[in-house]
Parts: sequence; structure tokens; C-alpha cells
Amino acid sequence: MHGHGGYDSDFSDDEHCGESSKRKKRTVEDDLLLKKPFQKEKHGKVAHKQVAAELLDREEARNRRFHLIAMDAYQRHTKFVNDYILYYGGKREDFRRSGENDKTDMDVIRENHRFLWNEEDEMDMNWEKRLAKKYYDKLFKEYCIADLSRYKENKFGFRWRVEKEVISGKGQFFCGNKCCDKKEGLKSWEVNFGYVEHGEKRNALVKLRLCQECSFKLNFYHRRKEVKSKKRKNKAKKDCEESSHKKSRLSSMEETSKKKDKGHSSSKKSENSLNQNSDEEEGTSESELWKGPVPETDEKSQP
Repeated sequence: MHGHGGYDSDFSDDEHCGESSKRKKRTVEDDLLLKKPFQKEKHGKVAHKQVAAELLDREEARNRRFHLIAMDAYQRHTKFVNDYILYYGGKREDFRRSGENDKTDMDVIRENHRFLWNEEDEMDMNWEKRLAKKYYDKLFKEYCIADLSRYKENKFGFRWRVEKEVISGKGQFFCGNKCCDKKEGLKSWEVNFGYVEHGEKRNALVKLRLCQECSFKLNFYHRRKEVKSKKRKNKAKKDCEESSHKKSRLSSMEETSKKKDKGHSSSKKSENSLNQNSDEEEGTSESELWKGPVPETDEKSQP
């Protein structure tokens, strides 16, 4: 008997193996019958090395993508450069670009700026000229700011005012010289500004407000035209007109008053003369009545 006395037979092992194989087949068949179409296969054994490597590569690629998305453009660029140097060799200086041709917006405006824009200047407009024209449109062109540092050489520099200078009153309520901030004794001057721009000679009529010292520098060689405000001229004209109008009114009033006085005196004289005549007539009639009876008047009958 199997399991008694420590004895065993060769046929007993074969029977046990056959039973276990049958059980395994039944379990596999049952699993196939009970398997759902969307259910994944069960890995009863240890995964192969290639499968494990693929899974690790996927996770690492997912993490690397997440880190790259979290970086900005500059950090991403530096990482790629460092990786390239690490794997392929080379120097970091080879990747540095030269900044000789770099230009800021102010550099572009300085190159393409014009003191006055004409219709011919706006014919062929690229982005640099459009930027300079946009800056020009924001300037205030009523008064100029002057550079009088080279007045002894008869050389002057003028530019238009920006918004901050208009708000602070520089160039209108303060002296228009860039190195002067005086407020008293300001005068307005009109200057024919001749300048060379992009190889062309041009002229522009410019207005300035300067103090006495700066106006002396401006007129060091010859005197410029002084501009007087129209309001003062109009006020002076109005004052003259008002004074003449008042004088004419006074003279007309005096004449009318004289005429009225003459009229009153003549009317009084006429009234006095009429009163005297009426009194005389009354006196004569009364005296004639008391002299005698009333004379009879014969009325003649008509035939």
C-alpha cells in the first residue's frame, strides 16, 4: 500500500502525475470559458527582462517629458546644449552666439528717426521705419528742447518734447534749454532750423521758450525773430477799441446832455413868453370891461 511501510511503486507516481495534469487542463479550460473579451492575460511567471526594460523606458520618458514641459525655453536650450556636450564632446564657447549685430528698439529708432516726416519718407515703409514713425507720432511738436552747449560755434541741437516734459512744463513754463530750469523772464523765439538728415539738407521752423541768459546764447551771432502771443495783441486791440468806444460814448452823452439843456431852456423861455402874453391879454380885457358898456353890433340881414 502507498504510504505504509515506506514502500512505493513506479506506477503510483505515474498515476499521480496524470491526475495533476488533468486538473491543470480543467482549470485552463475553465479559465478560457470564464475569460472576458476585455480582460488582460495573467502573468503567472516572472516577466522577461525585455518587458521590464520597455516598462522602465516608458516611465523614464514620461518623467523626462514632464520635466521638459515644466522648463522655460532658455532652461530647455541649456539642457540640450549640456547633453550634446556630454554625449558628443566639444566646448561650450562654440555654442555662444555673437551679439555684434544685436539691436534694441531704441537702436532701431535712432537709425531711422526723422525730425519731420514727409510723404516721400512714408513711401517705402519697412518694420524699422514703421517703429520710428510710431515713436514720432507720440512726440509733442509745439515747442522744442534745445542744446545750446556749442552756441559759440553757431551750432544748435533741437528735439521735440516727450510726454513727461509736457506734464512737468519743461520747454513752455520752464526754460527750453536742456541744462536750464529757470522760470522767470521767458521769451518765445522762432528759429529757422537747418540740419542734415540721412544725407539730405532740410529746414524746419521751430519755436522755443528761453530765459534771458539762454536767449542771449541763441542770439549770439544774429538776432532771431521774437514771437509775441496773439492773446496779448488781441487784448491790446480790445483795450484800445474799448477805450475809443468809451470816449465816443462819453462825447455822445455830453452832446445829448447839452442839446437837452438847450431844449429845456428854449421851452422854458417859450412858456414864459406865452404866460406873459396871456397875462397881458387878460389884463387888457378886464380893463376894457370896466370902462363902459359893451358896444352893440348891428347884424345886417341879407337881402
